[in-house]
Amino acid sequence: MKQSIITAFLGRTQDRFSEYQKPTELRERLSIVKQIKGVTGIEIVYPYETGEAVETKELMKEMGLEFAAVNANIKKEAKWVPGALSRPDPTLRADAVTMIKKAKDYAKAVGAPLVTCCPLSDGFDNLFQVDYPKAWKYMIDAVAEAADYMPEMPLFIEYKINETRVNCHLDTCAKTIVFLKEVQNSATGITIDFGHSLLAKENPAQVLALCEQSGIDYYLHTNDNDWQFDWDLIGASRNFLHTVEFFFYAKEFGYDKYFTADASPRIFDMVGFFNEHAEMNLAIWHLVESLDRDKYRKMMHEEKHMELMKLVRKEIYRL
Repeated sequence: MKQSIITAFLGRTQDRFSEYQKPTELRERLSIVKQIKGVTGIEIVYPYETGEAVETKELMKEMGLEFAAVNANIKKEAKWVPGALSRPDPTLRADAVTMIKKAKDYAKAVGAPLVTCCPLSDGFDNLFQVDYPKAWKYMIDAVAEAADYMPEMPLFIEYKINETRVNCHLDTCAKTIVFLKEVQNSATGITIDFGHSLLAKENPAQVLALCEQSGIDYYLHTNDNDWQFDWDLIGASRNFLHTVEFFFYAKEFGYDKYFTADASPRIFDMVGFFNEHAEMNLAIWHLVESLDRDKYRKMMHEEKHMELMKLVRKEIYRL
């Protein structure tokens, strides 16, 4: 199991009410990562914390860390706050595509394996606000162009049901699969955020299976929440069995990319928070490795439901 952290959470964050933690520069953020047991990689946000590619690559080498991904941020700038890839203005869309292309260039320069992008500002707040078929087509064409550029650098799209829009256009895994089928580029995939899946009232483990059966690649973000808001809590702190099942299928399907912490310490000690998150993930991963997965799946096929619940109680909950 390879674990990484989105470095943007290793500095100051804020919501509508408060600011949390102190500002940090990239070197300090990487120094914090080095204090987290079992974490060997980072997802870095382009272009707001990346620095020059040569310098960042050298710094990563100095720290002995790897890139899990480069995150192309197309929602921060004022012009994209109302949306980026789905807007009627072709210049706005083109600028967003250019940002993703530049993120790909950067990822190649620093040796990152993939680019991920979460188009959170693309959606709607009011009914009768957007022309749905045109917005959908604009997004397909924009992502297709970004994916066609440097296809050896895969582009992963992250979905979320809401925030910053009341309704994001890409709000579920199934819809994102349909979207990528329209994009028609094998060098694409879905960034599956455990907490985003919960917010969409999905079963995260089933989401992995949907991607597997649909031939869609995926990259995983770990965290937890209360199914009501994207709190980005320590993994399995609220939804233990869902996390176990999520990891069960990740192991079953041979997932070998990074498990990236998309989690926010906010009021908590930063190093302690991420240490507990990483330790929890690793403990659950070892638990999954100890299970006879063939036995579990055979019993599923045989519909031995109560025997399965007994196994869950004894081998997972250990009660």
